[in-house]
Amino acid sequence: MDLFEMDETQTMTREEAATRLRALADSLAKHNSVEFSRGGSRVTVAVPDQVRLKVEVELGDDNEIEIEITW
Repeated sequence: MDLFEMDETQTMTREEAATRLRALADSLAKHNSVEFSRGGSRVTVAVPDQVRLKVEVELGDDNEIEIEITW
């Protein structure tokens, strides 16, 4: 499979961001995978039972919460 890389930034309300995060979490919990679309292609990412979760918070001129799941 070719490298699939997705890096997108969207402006939305806090509630919309929470809805999107819930959808990702629900997909992980129910289907053991998450699905992404790009340019008409759909990619399903299978996620194993054990993962590493990293949460990073940066406060300053621009504030950021970064959530990363790796395996």
